[in-house]
Amino acid sequence: MTFTDPTSRFSGRVESYRLHRPGYPAAIVDLLASECGLNSDSVIADIAAGTGLLTEIFLERNFEVIAVEPNQQMREACSSLISQHPRLRCVDGIAEATSLADHSIDLITVGQAMHWFHLNRTRNEFVRVLRPGGWCAVLYNNRRMTGDAFHEGYENILIEFGADYSAVRDSHFTEDRLAAFFAPGPMRTAHFENSQQLDLDALTGRILSSSYMPQPGQPRYEEMSRAVADLFAHNESGDHVRMEYDCAVCYGQLS
Repeated sequence: MTFTDPTSRFSGRVESYRLHRPGYPAAIVDLLASECGLNSDSVIADIAAGTGLLTEIFLERNFEVIAVEPNQQMREACSSLISQHPRLRCVDGIAEATSLADHSIDLITVGQAMHWFHLNRTRNEFVRVLRPGGWCAVLYNNRRMTGDAFHEGYENILIEFGADYSAVRDSHFTEDRLAAFFAPGPMRTAHFENSQQLDLDALTGRILSSSYMPQPGQPRYEEMSRAVADLFAHNESGDHVRMEYDCAVCYGQLS
């Protein structure tokens, strides 16, 4: 499915996204550094970097990272990391037209965003900017949707109040679909456990970080907020709920 103007969907949600979306396990850096042969001179391009949730785990290991992000508000939030991480550069660009130089990148990363891209044009662009033998890694924090009352209740709230939630959910890439992106080369996969401990404010922020959910002042926002509060009240322990994810990493070389 093609979504209308995906670059603007998260405008007005930057703080919710930055504060309440899950980060990525640091062990991913160890995996990709080893598997992709990264060293201190390697350059990483994080495409659709958003506020820098994935970018940051590479910066913390002192890699040079170029964060490519088309949404100005998101890009400005990511740029705030430069004061702590001077090896970060943020640029305006999209997956299909990154503005990066030919054959300048050792590893391309994409976190929670591949479903927004036009795949053929994106693949051509990635091949253009990667150095010979360069790698690409696509990551998804796949939220648990079933198995207990909390995760099932959260999913039901998204279905009930999300404007086009089902279409976005169904557009997320399965490993089979990602394998076709890497073909004819092989795709490797790894999985990492990930989770968040959320109080009520953070749970509300987590749901507001999703582009399809109503924001304050919009229709059904108050009704949705009551549903979130009720879900929290029935499932909290120690004033928190635990949201669980399977962080899937699919990676390979593009040719």
